[in-house]
Amino acid sequence: MAAGLGGVGKTQLAAALAHRLWDTKDVDLLVWVSATSRSAVLTAYTQAAGDITGVDDADSDQAAARFLAWLSSAERRWLVVLDDVTDPNDLRGLWPPVTGWGRTVVTTRSTDSALTAGRQRVNVGVFTPTESMDYLTAKLAVDPARLDQATDLADDLGHLPLALAQAAAYILDHTGMTCAGYRRRLADRRRQLAALAPRVLPDDYPYPVAATWSLSIDRANGFAPAGVARPVLELTALLDPNGIPAEVFITPAVLTHLTAWTGVPVDNDDVTDALDNLAKLSLASIDDGRVRVHGLLQRVVREATPTAHTAGLAVTAADALQGVWPEVERDREHAQALRDNTAILHAHIGPLLWNTADGAHRVLFTAGDSLGETGQVRAAIDYFHTLHTTAIHHLSPDHPRTLSTRHQLAFWRGKAGDLARAAAAFAELLTDQSRILGPDHPRTLTTRNNLAHLRGKAGDPAGAAAAFAELLTDQSRILGPNHPHTLVTRSHLASLRGEAGDPAGAAAAFAELLTDRLRILGPNHPHTLITRGNLAIWRDRAGYWAGAAFAELLTDQLRILGPNHPHTLVTRSHLASSRGEAGNAVGAATACAELLTDNLRILGPDHPETLNTRNNLAFWRGRAGDAAGAATACAELLADYLRVLGPDHPHTLITRHQLAFWRGQAGDAVGAATAFAELLTDHLRILGPDHPETLYTRNDLARWRSQAEDTAGTGAG
Repeated sequence: MAAGLGGVGKTQLAAALAHRLWDTKDVDLLVWVSATSRSAVLTAYTQAAGDITGVDDADSDQAAARFLAWLSSAERRWLVVLDDVTDPNDLRGLWPPVTGWGRTVVTTRSTDSALTAGRQRVNVGVFTPTESMDYLTAKLAVDPARLDQATDLADDLGHLPLALAQAAAYILDHTGMTCAGYRRRLADRRRQLAALAPRVLPDDYPYPVAATWSLSIDRANGFAPAGVARPVLELTALLDPNGIPAEVFITPAVLTHLTAWTGVPVDNDDVTDALDNLAKLSLASIDDGRVRVHGLLQRVVREATPTAHTAGLAVTAADALQGVWPEVERDREHAQALRDNTAILHAHIGPLLWNTADGAHRVLFTAGDSLGETGQVRAAIDYFHTLHTTAIHHLSPDHPRTLSTRHQLAFWRGKAGDLARAAAAFAELLTDQSRILGPDHPRTLTTRNNLAHLRGKAGDPAGAAAAFAELLTDQSRILGPNHPHTLVTRSHLASLRGEAGDPAGAAAAFAELLTDRLRILGPNHPHTLITRGNLAIWRDRAGYWAGAAFAELLTDQLRILGPNHPHTLVTRSHLASSRGEAGNAVGAATACAELLTDNLRILGPDHPETLNTRNNLAFWRGRAGDAAGAATACAELLADYLRVLGPDHPHTLITRHQLAFWRGQAGDAVGAATAFAELLTDHLRILGPDHPETLYTRNDLARWRSQAEDTAGTGAG
């Protein structure tokens, strides 16, 4: 039994087998049955019975019984091909017998257990890339120039044998046509796929690509729950053919859409059954929690979907993706699948996602932020740069959503360490937001917050504190003292007090903030837990050991957030460092090593927290007496920071500082001095002469130069 998607060549394989057995005289009787319906099977059996026995039965059921009886008793070699079996019920009582003299070959798109149980099933898939090229080469060999971009064409067609046959015939039928030319026409969305079919199909294919699947789609849609399979398939046609998370299809957005479309309530079980119905007819496959549909089938479905219906589908698909996007992306493959599906959706029906009530669908922004949150900061910058250009095209330069793309672009530039460009971008954005949205608009206030934060990162804590103080006054007036944004600004102000040299003042400010957050948000709110962590950090820096506070916080985070939440992992990092500060460098290094294992599993190798944990592990290894090991770890970490964040990011610069320090501690004072001199040049260029990091580097350069000179003098003596 050959089973698979329509167009993979099941009939052609069966025909090739039949011809070979007949030509080699390995069968005495060959009966080919087009088994698309019970009546078609009965008609073929009646004809065969008459030809074999010489008896013409008026009753087709009697004729079929006569034919099957002959097959059971005849000592003649026979082959019956049941081609394109659609419904197992059509063959009830009509299956050829199992004997030592004959064999039955079935081709079908169905995977129903009633059809396959007890029979040998061969899944027929698309060509491999090599098979696709062999096929096109054989078909177009008379004019090798036509093979230009043949490999790319095979990829475009998803290696579907029918599509390749259709393309090859079309190319041969058109003077001067090449694979490259066919690709251009295929990519032209103004052309329907049916327009790219030749007038006469090759290889005995009965229907072109567009028509091949229509019967299967209609049949799947008729299975219970009736009317659900087609709209589900229409949703898959807008998403990634390589894998759509199955949970997308049971979101409230999809269930609401399907209920409205069918006119009856649709629940999770109905959708699951509809997906199974599509899989039974090889229109989709479901494995590892992903739904996959051939790309050409998707195009056929998109072209058959009424334009008026597509807008609702687009918003439903976008809402569904947004609905399953986790707040914390612990699964890298899942996050990548959501980004891929968003990109495919935008590519197919982009303008429809820019025609929402807000001007642009939220999922477009979520996809970009997802890149940054998973450590792909430069990719996030590129994404929002493109999104900004697209927003101007679909909306206008002054549209609020266009301003939002500028905000995210500046934000991720700041995260990438490009503080000057980020600050300049936020300053320009603030001017435009004040003009367009007004000075009291929440987004205007958010930009003021980010601009003040960048001033602090750029080495101006006093200027940042003044900006945050002004912002706090306005937020208290506009939003109220208990608004989350107001509380966040208080948190920034408290941190700046500490960074300005007053850790005790910072701890006091966080203690006051914690009191308010407990009152407003409660003890289990994530922001309350964050404030407890900040309070512990600044108490630790003020000279009070905070290990107990971090341990208590970790206990609560494990209970409230779970062991895999990023905030839980951050607290484990602080707890490890507190062990080291208390004099247990070996214990700190061990804790960091355990944390790194979990970070790699949960967040991935390029996540900022994973890289930060590697930095901490190197530091505590050095403090535990392994300076050479710390230097080696820093060198490996630096290579990854350069790859992920680039040479000018603050974390890259800090890692260079650590590498130089541990090289010196390992006995290479000259190498340390050279590395600090190179780092100082970059600090002056990137941060300026007055930034604290620049000043620290100057001091370390002087120290290691002095040690290098002492070493040289000792050697000379």
